[in-house]
Amino acid sequence: MAETGGVPAKSDNKMLRDFFLGFVKMQVLHHAGQGPIYGVWLMEELARHDYSLSPGLYTPLLRNLEAAGCLHREDRVVDGRIEARAKVLELVDEVMQRPGASPATRRRVARF
Repeated sequence: MAETGGVPAKSDNKMLRDFFLGFVKMQVLHHAGQGPIYGVWLMEELARHDYSLSPGLYTPLLRNLEAAGCLHREDRVVDGRIEARAKVLELVDEVMQRPGASPATRRRVARF
């Protein structure tokens, strides 16, 4: 590893982070191949394998795997309602006019 003053260089840190995230992705895909995975369960399962991830990393990780065609998201009704998190994300996409929002959504937001 390249070092500067005894501290690993930034490129080394990024490389280690990318390497680590590769293992996390493999764990996610392994479990998704066995059956549906869910947010809280996934966090607990990865912790069981000594992966300590910030909760804020799960959504981008899963979305990237979905965008790459590796995962398919399915919204399910739980106890008679769709999870609030999915609805919050939908609202944020609409308000922020994020690229993932549909063109119809962007038009509706633009009228405000």
